[in-house]
Order: sequence, then C-alpha cells, then structure tokens
Amino acid sequence: MLNIRIEKTVTPKELPSADNPLLFGTIFTDHMFIMNYENGKGWFDPRIVPYQPLSLEPSAMVFHYGQEMFEGLKAYKAEDGRTLLFRPNKNIERANRSNRRLCIPEIPEEDFLQALKAIVKIDEAWIPTQEGTSLYIRPFVIATDSFLGVRPANNYLFIIILSPVGAYYPEGLDPIKIWIEDEYVRAVKGGIGEAKTGGNYVASMKAQVKAREEGYSQVLWLDGIHRKYIEEVGAMNIFFKIDGTIVTPELNGSILPGVTRDSVIELCKEWGLPVKEIKISIDDIYEAHSKGLLEEVFGTGTAAVISPVGQLRWKDHIMKVQDGGIGPISQKLYDTITGIQMGRIKNNHNWIVEV
Repeated sequence: MLNIRIEKTVTPKELPSADNPLLFGTIFTDHMFIMNYENGKGWFDPRIVPYQPLSLEPSAMVFHYGQEMFEGLKAYKAEDGRTLLFRPNKNIERANRSNRRLCIPEIPEEDFLQALKAIVKIDEAWIPTQEGTSLYIRPFVIATDSFLGVRPANNYLFIIILSPVGAYYPEGLDPIKIWIEDEYVRAVKGGIGEAKTGGNYVASMKAQVKAREEGYSQVLWLDGIHRKYIEEVGAMNIFFKIDGTIVTPELNGSILPGVTRDSVIELCKEWGLPVKEIKISIDDIYEAHSKGLLEEVFGTGTAAVISPVGQLRWKDHIMKVQDGGIGPISQKLYDTITGIQMGRIKNNHNWIVEV
C-alpha cells in the first residue's frame, strides 16, 4: 500500500458555477497526484500536491522521443452522495498494457487504484452534479531523463490530474457527422495504435482539421495497409447496427481496446442482441446503407460514453443514418451505461468502485 504524502492547497480555486456549461478539459481542480520512478529503485514518493506547473529540463526525453502514456476515466456523484468510478480496473489494465508497449515501467494495479481514489477523494467537491456531467480523471506517465538519445528512459513521473466536464461533443447526445478518411493513416498493426499515447493523436490531427473544415465532428480511420477496413474514430470506437446485428471492428493491434466498447458488447449480449467483432470494410458499410440495412451507427468512449452518428461521408458519398436522429439501441445503451455510472441502475458485473 502506498504511503501517500498530502499537501493541501492554501489558495483553493472557486468551484465552477452550476449555471455555466462545463467545456470539456478546460478547468482543473485544486490538486494533483505525483509519483516518481527511478531505474533500480522503482516507484517512490507518492504525493498529492496543489495543482501546479511541472519543472522539466528542455532535454527531457518526453519532449524529443514521445515516451509517454495517458489514460482517461471518470468519477461520478450518485444521488445518495457516493462517489463512484466506472470499471477503473479496465483502465489500469490498459494503462499497463500501453506501458509495456512503450517500454515504460508498469504501475502496480493496487497502487494505481489507491492513487485514483486518493486524488478523487481530496477534490471530491469538484465533482459536478448536473445531468451529463462528471469529473474526468487523466492519469499519465512521462519520461524525464535529461538525455538526447533513443532508448527507454531511466526516470519517469506518474501524474493524475482532474477536470470537471460536461459533454465531450458540443452536440451532446445529438447525432454527430463523421468524415471517413482514406488519404492519411493513423496506425498500422505492429505499431502503437493499440497503446494510449500522444503519438496516435497527433497523427490524427491533419485529417481532423480537414474534416472540421468540411463541417464534420470527427474522423473515422481506415486501415493503413488496404485503406478499406474500418478501424476507429479519433476519440472513440465505432459500432454499426446492420440488419439487426451489432457489428464493430475486431481488435487487430492498431485499434484501442476501449473500456466503453467492452461494456457495450457485454450489455448487447446480455440483452440477446447478436454482436459480431469482425473485419468490416467501408464497402460493406456503403452497401448496407445502399440497401437500407444500415440501421444505426454510434461511437463509444469514456469522454462521450455513447455518441450517435447521424451522417457518414466517404469520398463523395454521404450516408445519412436514422434520418439524422438517434437510434433506439444508441439511446438504450446511453441510458443504461450512464445509469450504472451514476448508481441509478444496478448490474451484475461489478463495474462500479466506490471511492
């Protein structure tokens, strides 16, 4: 068990007003968790301190070689006052899977969970209670060696910061429009596409800018070899309901294994809906739409939970889904998952951890 040193701020910030909408990722709480790593010593000096700038050498390896990992999960305030985390063990497992791929030392799962609970408990007052809001939790690890050379670092910082948030997309639960990218590539099998690291996201920015200029919220990526098989959206996994069957791309080494993705698959199976994790091409999607069989499209992720898709654009083809509205499965999944996260709905999966 970690012996976490706590230094509380003497200048607490003003809590956000419930009257103003929370823009995602723009406000940060009073405190942060930090823990150091040194090769041969391991993880040490876990502490909670006031939220503050970091002091790093300009030669710190994270700046030059991108050796870093991050995660994202949320804390929720239940109606009975409890503070709840949704499947944090899955985020911890994924974080350590990313660490292994990026040659970053793993963080013991029990220490990781203790750190999450401790920092959330300290800033519990920052958890918003308006409908659709939550406290976003961003754990991350950065390489801090002062060294210019390509090798795994010997020193790291593990940090957790918190941010009260509203909807990830300005549209909220209104269906979004997605641009299907066939020029640029985000990741390939054998690369780092299945790790949660900044390099995957900066690789997506060029196409994201292009999509937004055309009026689209997000980019749906195709595989990097054939440029035809569906992979994932920039900030979420993707699902299609085709002729009654829920279909999502199979995990192939270049797709991030989403926690919400896994939850959706489990719920759909529990409800008796046919679910397939398969290799599916954009031609398959276009054909299903042409035949009137593309019944729903939705994204899944921690930030947006469930994000209905009302329109897809591939080359010059515009595919409208559900007449641009939200589908019944998308709505049921959103209501169920958010109900579980807020403690309103019980489930038999032990998905909720109380802080």
